[in-house]
Amino acid sequence: MGPVMLDVQGTSLSQEDKEILQHPLVGGLIFFTRNYHSPEQIADLSQQIRIAAKKPLLIAVDHEGGRVQRFRDGFSLIPAMGKLWEMSEHNLSLAKELAKQSAVLMALEVQAVGIDISFAPVLDINNISDVIGDRSFHQQPDFVTDLAEAFIDGLHQVGMKATGKHFPGHGSVKADSHIDLPIDTRPKADIFQQDLLPFKQLIARGKVDALMPAHVIFPDVDSQAVGFSRYWLQDILRENLGFKGVIFSDDLSMQGAASAGGYVERAEAAQDAGCDMLLLCNNRAGCVDVLDNANIAHSSTSNQRLMQLLKNSDNNWSTLKNNSRWQHASKYLKNYC
Repeated sequence: MGPVMLDVQGTSLSQEDKEILQHPLVGGLIFFTRNYHSPEQIADLSQQIRIAAKKPLLIAVDHEGGRVQRFRDGFSLIPAMGKLWEMSEHNLSLAKELAKQSAVLMALEVQAVGIDISFAPVLDINNISDVIGDRSFHQQPDFVTDLAEAFIDGLHQVGMKATGKHFPGHGSVKADSHIDLPIDTRPKADIFQQDLLPFKQLIARGKVDALMPAHVIFPDVDSQAVGFSRYWLQDILRENLGFKGVIFSDDLSMQGAASAGGYVERAEAAQDAGCDMLLLCNNRAGCVDVLDNANIAHSSTSNQRLMQLLKNSDNNWSTLKNNSRWQHASKYLKNYC
């Protein structure tokens, strides 16, 4: 499984899409709203992508709930995770069950159209970041940990792996890394005692299968953005926290990644820092440049980690509503939404 995750242009495959999927460095694909027309169409597109790739391929989507839900018409609407605390009237047990059932419902539907993982849950603190906001479970780290753990348990119950993001936390810096390079100038101790806690706690509990670092610079920790920093990814995440799962780069097309240079330099820096898979989205020319020119390579260790994320369920959309777990989760959420 190659180290590059890319996207395709539309609701069906072009000849260029088919050719690029077969490139030896391509190991993953991420869907966006533009790829979606109906559940049946996206299921067929998933199948066509796997046929065209002619190799194992990890298919992903950002389907967190709330404003970050790529597929809507025909899919159940998942609440924003930041709304669960209000929906439960501040009852932690109820909020955890809502998180768990949201994850079950989301995962079953995403799997049923041929997708392996949704990049969720968000483990950021809901502090001052507009781009995070109600994507976060809560403003307090311990509540984020508890609710995210329940969400992850829901994913695991139906065979989907969990991807925590955006390590070590994007919620306490205002700038949006999609369009800017956020710099969080707080002392290292504040970051480690606040934003990092949910990641640390969930890693210690063996809950997190994959992580995605933030395109944020924390100058009191390291001069490089987290996704390009060996200190963050190797010394802190791998060594200090003992994380053994997959590290995805966040999208290298985002403005927050520009600190590493052009697309080739970004890809090389992200892999060198320790990312197992590099996301290159919404810029086909940049992606081709990386595939043609970047000094990146296959890694047997990364391949072993990535293979663990492939779905092992046989859900399909035509029979999904007969699934007792889907029925229970759907009914449960409708009682509160």
